[in-house]
Amino acid sequence: MLAAAAQGQNSAPQPAAPAKANKPEIGTYGFDTAGMDRSVKPGEDFYAYANGTWAKNTPIPADKSNYGAFNVLADLSRQRTQAILDEAKGDPASKIGLAYGTYLDTAAIEAKGLTPIKPWIDQIKAVQAASGLPALYAQASRNGVQVPFGAYVGQDDKEPEVYALSMYQSGLGMPDRDYYLSTDAKLAETRAAYVKHLTNLLTLAGEPDAAARAAAIVAFETEVARVSWTRADSRDANKTYNKRTLAQLAQEAPGFDFATFFKGIGAPVDSVIVAQPSAVAGIAKLVQSTPIGVLRDQLIVRSLSTFSDVLPSAIDKEVFAFDGTVLSGTPEQEARWKRAVDFTTGALSDEVSKIYVARYFPPATKAAADTLVKNVIAAMDARIDKLDWMSPETKVKAHEKLAAFTPKIGYPDRWRDYSSLRIVAGDAFGNALRSNQWQHDENVGHLGKPLQRWEWGMTPMEVNAYANFGMVEIVFPAAILQPPFFDPNADPAVNYGGIGAVIGHELSHHFDDQGAKYNKEGRLTDWWTPADVAAFKARTDALAAQYDAYTPLPGMHVNGRLTLGENTADLAGLSVAHDAYVKSLGGKPAPVIGGTTGDQRFYLGWAQVWRRNYREANLRQRLLTDPHSPSEQRAWVVRNLDPWYGAFKPGATDKLFLAPAKRVRIW
Repeated sequence: MLAAAAQGQNSAPQPAAPAKANKPEIGTYGFDTAGMDRSVKPGEDFYAYANGTWAKNTPIPADKSNYGAFNVLADLSRQRTQAILDEAKGDPASKIGLAYGTYLDTAAIEAKGLTPIKPWIDQIKAVQAASGLPALYAQASRNGVQVPFGAYVGQDDKEPEVYALSMYQSGLGMPDRDYYLSTDAKLAETRAAYVKHLTNLLTLAGEPDAAARAAAIVAFETEVARVSWTRADSRDANKTYNKRTLAQLAQEAPGFDFATFFKGIGAPVDSVIVAQPSAVAGIAKLVQSTPIGVLRDQLIVRSLSTFSDVLPSAIDKEVFAFDGTVLSGTPEQEARWKRAVDFTTGALSDEVSKIYVARYFPPATKAAADTLVKNVIAAMDARIDKLDWMSPETKVKAHEKLAAFTPKIGYPDRWRDYSSLRIVAGDAFGNALRSNQWQHDENVGHLGKPLQRWEWGMTPMEVNAYANFGMVEIVFPAAILQPPFFDPNADPAVNYGGIGAVIGHELSHHFDDQGAKYNKEGRLTDWWTPADVAAFKARTDALAAQYDAYTPLPGMHVNGRLTLGENTADLAGLSVAHDAYVKSLGGKPAPVIGGTTGDQRFYLGWAQVWRRNYREANLRQRLLTDPHSPSEQRAWVVRNLDPWYGAFKPGATDKLFLAPAKRVRIW
């Protein structure tokens, strides 16, 4: 994936005015030279050189935890979607109009108080013994409420034509185990704020002894954190593939009736793929030994958090105060209309998407993007032959895998059918609940069906991209195919450094430290020789060590193992995109534009897309949870690339300078 999921709130500034015919939207050739800080040497800090003035002069909006190029386009997508939904709001036959209008009616939500959620809270309270938990947890999962065991249906990594049920560790109310276990002073403050937050939620729900009950929830979650795997281990495709029969699971994780739980979520299976077996076993033991009242209370607060935006404002504000302000540093909650757009897009994504792409994704943009994708794939194909560490027999298989790729550009060629989803005017809570149930049922309904290759994991409105290992595909939603990533009127160097590197990034994910474990059919298997694996690991180990040394916050390093896949994809994506750019010149020298060479514009195009300012709390959360490095360090990946040295001539004493032997060369 190219970018992290949004953390914190977003706002929407006015979209840029349309560019003049045949003129790039940004600057004279597609790059914002006014945002540079030329007082910084490229070799000292390439991010600051390319973006320093922009960073100094660009405040983070009050309702955002971070702000940059991704946010600008996301805001534009939301404004466009708002226009679509405002038009639909007056149509009683329009589900998207009903969902949007009902979400906006806060007076009706306030008038109902907690009445809409009371039947579900009563159902939680009615469970008096641990024997009732599996069925209760199953219903909670179907309602969209987090429980200590997560479960979903997806491709079986070792049988990619078959859907299988997978389960994974869950049960934490804060973003990561380190929030519970770390001795860091800032995280200790967050823990104290979390106890207060849960106390406030229980109090707002009318529950007595709220402080003691909140402390008990946090004590339980702390023990869950102790048995949970780290994020670095949890991204290992081999470690997390552990198929178990129900009998084996019962033997490994006794004390919890998983058969009843799976049946309750609509997946009465004979086997399940367990991502973190020791954690699941540990959590099952904790659930068995923890007083039932604590487990009920955890479900109550988690339910209030899940549905906070369709409950009274006191609940909504309390949840934002912790999730938005404490965890991400965001001072203000975003406007209701923005959240209404997000809710409607999430509940009825394809109904909104098909209107969006008809209006805002012209065929010419799709055609131009298709050409870029083909060029980058061809460059990747050629680069495989040049690798000095990969054996000839593995190269043959790598070429075969590349030939099997399916690029998806803009939007799906089929749309989901929401006829079974009931949207009711004036019932905001019910709409949210039924939407969660529909999404859940739609997912588990894949069991036993042929593989649905047409499905997408993102909407066309999302400013992102992803690689799907099992499907052997790369996916680029419409919203990312805009400036600064892609502008048909920009200089090709900037486009290749922007969207070209993004394409190469997603392409190379299929050959990163995890994607390389999947063959041309999308099967998790060993298809490299042991010598290839060893040579590749030596290079990725060096890249992990390089990123481990970066400290974006005092005392907090980038986690080179957690971010290894994304860093590898950045390095490979830039390498492949540069090859494609050079080939596009047809043997002719690149023109000098505004005093910049083609290679300089290529790397500036890369740096420009990573413009982002962070609030400290948000950056801290990302360093603990995000598989992507912060934007500054993503721009620094250029220090491993020989053409960058030729373009900017960094000095041997510059901070980013690496001697040729120290540069990490993978793809």
